[in-house]
Amino acid sequence: MKSSDDSIQSYLDSPEKQGKLYKRTLIIIVITQIFGGAGLAAGITVGALLAEDMLGTNALAGLPAALFTLGSAGAAFIVGRLSNRFGRRLGLSSGFIAGGLGSAGVVVAAVTGSVFLLFLSLFIYGAGTATNLQARYAGTDLATKEQRGTAVSIALFSTTFGAVAGPNLVDVMGSFALSVGVPALAGPFILAAAAYLLAGLFLFAFLRPDPFIIARKISELRQASQTGPAPEPFQSNKRLIITGAFIMIMTQIVMVAVMTMTPVHMGDYGHTLGAIGFVIGLHIAAMYLPSPLTGILVDKVGRYAMAVAAGVTLLAAGVVAATASGESFLMMNVALILLGLGWNFGLISGTALIVDSTNPVTRPKTQGTVDVFIALGGAGGGAMSGMIVAGFSFEVLSLAGGLLSLLVIPMVIWAIQDNKGKVEKHT
Repeated sequence: MKSSDDSIQSYLDSPEKQGKLYKRTLIIIVITQIFGGAGLAAGITVGALLAEDMLGTNALAGLPAALFTLGSAGAAFIVGRLSNRFGRRLGLSSGFIAGGLGSAGVVVAAVTGSVFLLFLSLFIYGAGTATNLQARYAGTDLATKEQRGTAVSIALFSTTFGAVAGPNLVDVMGSFALSVGVPALAGPFILAAAAYLLAGLFLFAFLRPDPFIIARKISELRQASQTGPAPEPFQSNKRLIITGAFIMIMTQIVMVAVMTMTPVHMGDYGHTLGAIGFVIGLHIAAMYLPSPLTGILVDKVGRYAMAVAAGVTLLAAGVVAATASGESFLMMNVALILLGLGWNFGLISGTALIVDSTNPVTRPKTQGTVDVFIALGGAGGGAMSGMIVAGFSFEVLSLAGGLLSLLVIPMVIWAIQDNKGKVEKHT
């Protein structure tokens, strides 16, 4: 029987085997992301409406988004540590299964009318959102330097299919829920429970051999076989790390805040659940669908230019949402598409800055820390959104969010000044 090292050596000796495993991993991640996308859409589409219905007020309607975003922050930390120690297969499958159990808990809470169980379940449901985002990294484990951007883009792009289908099934799932004695607004969480559980079980069954374990062992064996002096270590650029993190955190806060209250705002103007689902579906499509093109623009036009474009696009989204009539289905679509597109620009440009400016040895730790702060920023945006709308209006929230997003511009200027005269290097 071959030893583990012999098995790893076969991958080290065969670039062809590495290439096949890389492609197979991408296929598995694509299928998983489709399931995961359908799962994450439930909380976005009806989470606030369900809370408003159970609590009898919209003042805390932003709390569901805050809870599952906060839960995703904790899950990002745990899933990252599990993946680092035991591999992507165990880490990611555990996160998706937890998200599925949280979704099922929301359904039980809606049936029993338990607000405590609702909030606890939404917190656990956030594990699915965090895992869905972290899954994209699995595709990069065995990718070459030239393939990493493509791998991430494919993962984000594939999320679109489930994420767009989910909101557009709210009427169908609502009818199904009523037929089995469950409140209609809990219907999408039935879909989320099934989607997340399927994603977790599929990953656990088919992500073998684990790409992260193979990549780590290959790296260790290569380092052990090297001779001669070690190269000078790459020094992380803290200012660029802060800038990249700020871009992603700020765009997350603005996007979550406006997105969270849009279903409530549209509901107040008499839009149907199907119409709300359609708007959220297009919003999520704008978040993920442009990823391949955005990746090219970030590489060709530049990280800084696309970060500024993120701020300007989010401002445009805020202005449209604030000035459009709440009765206008068309303008709400335009506003939410711009909101998703601005988030996409910010996520990919900020991520690229983080990769550019971190030491490869400490990069996963830095990325994990940044992801936690992104999730916490989203939780804050979700929590504050309901209070702002209750105290002022949806229009004030939208405009304030748009203006807040412009803070990325002075951050970009700050980063450019630090790197004036330096040649940008991509590692």
